[in-house]
Amino acid sequence: MDGARKLKVRLTEEQRGRLEDIARNGNNSAKRITHARVLLMSDEDHPRGRYSDAEIGRHLGVCGKTVSRVRRAFVLRGEVVALERKVRDPARPPVPPKLDGAAEAHLVAVCCSPPPAGRARWTLSLLAQELVGRGVVVSVCKETVRGALKKTSCNRGG
Repeated sequence: MDGARKLKVRLTEEQRGRLEDIARNGNNSAKRITHARVLLMSDEDHPRGRYSDAEIGRHLGVCGKTVSRVRRAFVLRGEVVALERKVRDPARPPVPPKLDGAAEAHLVAVCCSPPPAGRARWTLSLLAQELVGRGVVVSVCKETVRGALKKTSCNRGG
């Protein structure tokens, strides 16, 4: 058994019932079910005795770090935090968009200008190269350009 565990999970009968229901009914996400099972097996008052993080991980097919993380979240922040995924703030995406409002305005201006010599219209690749050439962005792919143009009613030279 894991003797160096500092954060001990002690479930009430009500909590144990809720977690068993989540683990049993199958109507929840796999991650939520796994986290509920981790908490059930981490309980200090488990009917079959306490399991170590390594045993829980082996039994449930997760890393020992995951077991430790779920247990820590439960003890420090509660049952809901341990079971649910963290909700991402839509105002702060993990990767900032390549084309902000000013860059999109440049893109539309380029798109509305005459195409390069020898071309009948702007292609997405040409638009991406032009934005990089003008120094509007450091790099951009044609799919990003397509997504930005889709939001507008801009016609690529037709």
